[in-house]
Amino acid sequence: MSDRIYIYDTTLRDGAQTEGISFSLGDKDIITDLLDDFGMDFIEGGMPASNPKDKEFFSVNREPKKSKMVAFGSTCRPNHHADEDEGLKILLESKTEWACIFGKAWDFHVTEALNTTLEENLRMIRDSISFLKDNGKKVIFDAEHFFDGYRANDNYAMDVIDAAAKGGAEWIVLCDTNGGSLPSYIGKVVAKVREVFPRIGIHCHNDSDLAVACSLVAVENGATMVQGTVNGIGERCGNANLCSVIPDLRFKMGYDMPMDLGDLRSLSYSVSESANTRHLAHMPYVGDKAFTHKGGMHVSALMKDPATYEHVSPESVGNHRNIVISDMSGKSNVLKKLSDMGIAANKSDVDRILARVKEMEAQGYQFEIADASFKLLVERVLDKESRPFDIRGFRLNIDGVGTTQLISEASIKIADKLGEIEHTAADCEGPVNALDRALRKALSKFYPNIINKVRLTDYKVRVIDENCGTESWVRVLIKSTDGKSTWSTIGVSENVVEASLIALADSYEYAILAEQKRS
Repeated sequence: MSDRIYIYDTTLRDGAQTEGISFSLGDKDIITDLLDDFGMDFIEGGMPASNPKDKEFFSVNREPKKSKMVAFGSTCRPNHHADEDEGLKILLESKTEWACIFGKAWDFHVTEALNTTLEENLRMIRDSISFLKDNGKKVIFDAEHFFDGYRANDNYAMDVIDAAAKGGAEWIVLCDTNGGSLPSYIGKVVAKVREVFPRIGIHCHNDSDLAVACSLVAVENGATMVQGTVNGIGERCGNANLCSVIPDLRFKMGYDMPMDLGDLRSLSYSVSESANTRHLAHMPYVGDKAFTHKGGMHVSALMKDPATYEHVSPESVGNHRNIVISDMSGKSNVLKKLSDMGIAANKSDVDRILARVKEMEAQGYQFEIADASFKLLVERVLDKESRPFDIRGFRLNIDGVGTTQLISEASIKIADKLGEIEHTAADCEGPVNALDRALRKALSKFYPNIINKVRLTDYKVRVIDENCGTESWVRVLIKSTDGKSTWSTIGVSENVVEASLIALADSYEYAILAEQKRS
C-alpha cells in the first residue's frame, strides 16, 4: 500500500469522557509523552474552552518529537460572528499548530439541539473554519452525526461537507457519533464523500461493537485518517480501539504504519495505569488472554508451528504467548509449561503431573490462574524440592466484643524442614487476616528476610457450586508480591478458612523456594 493512513488519538479528550476516568494535568503530560514516543500522528489534548485544566494544558508550548498536538473546540454559536466567539478565541490562544472543531451534520440536530436554521449552521461552520485559518491555524473539521445525518437528509449532510471545504478545512472527519451504523453503510457513504473531498477521516463510536470494523471499512473506501482512543475508552461504549485499528492496518491491510508496534502492549498498559482502570484481558493484540492457549490439541499444533493458532506473532505487538494448564490440557501443555519453567521431565513424569492436575481441577482448582501453585504442584509430584515448612495444625476462635465487634484469634503450629516447631498466635478483626498474621509470625522465625518482603495484593473468593448453598466448596485466589515479582496461588475447600490457608501457605512457600534458588 502506498497511501499514508494518519492516526489521530483522542484519548485525552474523547477517552476522558469515560465514566470513572478523570485525567489530572500530570496524567495528561505522561500520556502525551507515551503517545508521542509511540508515534501517533495527531494527539488531541483536550478542549481548552471546557475547563481550566485543559486550558492550562494548552497554555504551554508543547513540541512533541513525532506528533502534532491538537486543541479541540466547536463552531461559533448561532447568530454570532466567529471573531466574537470566546471558544474560538481560546482555541487561537492555545499553543498548537492544529485545531479541530466539530459542527452538526444532521438536520435534526441543527433544528432541535441548536435551535437554529440549516443555513445558519452552514454559515457557522464555514465562518468558524475561515476565522481559525485566517489566524494561522490548520483546521480539522469533525462532522458530528454525519452518518445519521446522511441517512436522514443526504443533500444537507453533503452541504455541511461543502461548507467545511469552502472554509478551508485541511481534513473533514465523518463521525458515527451514536455508534449505530453498520460497516457496509459506512463504506458506501465514505466512498461517495471521497468523490467530492479527497482528505477524509473517520471517527466511530462503539455502541454496536463495530467501531474498529467501521473504521477499517472507511479506510478501504478512501479515508486516510482514523480517529480513536487507546484501549477504546470513551463515552458510553467507547471509541474505536487504536490498539486494534493500528495492527489491523499494518498486518491485515498492508499499510506501512510509522510506529514501533512492539511497543503497543506497553502503551496499552501504561494508559490503563494512568486512567486507573483495569486492563481488559481479552482485548485483541494487547490483552493478557490474546495469545493464551488452553486446549491440548491447540497447544500440540502450536508447538509445531505457531501459525496454526496465532494470526500474528505475540512479539510483533509486544505481547507474549501463554500456555495454561487445566483439565482440558494435554501432554503438550504440560511439556511447554515445564520447558518455560526450566524443568526437564520424562513421559512418566508428564503423565503423573497431568493426572494430578486433572484430579485437583475436578475438585475446583484452576491452575491457569495460579502459576505459582502449579509450579509447586510439579515440584511436589517430581519430588524436586523438600518443603520448607509444614503446617502441623491451626485453631481459630471468634469472640464477640460488646454488641457489634467481632475479634478473631488464630493459633498455628509450624515445623521447618529440620522438624523444629514454632507455635504462635495472632488476632485481628477478620479470621483470614488473623490466620495470615499467625502464619507470617511463625514463618518469620525461620525465614525472616524473605517473609518480611512478601505482601498480599489481592484476595478473591469464588463459590464453586452455587446450587449447594452454604455447603458449597469455595476457591480462594491470592496474588502476592515481594516488590520485584508477582505470583498467584490458589486453595480449594468446603471451608473458606482452610481454602485461604492453603493459598496463603503456597504463596509463602513459593517465595521461600524462589529466594533460595536465587541465592
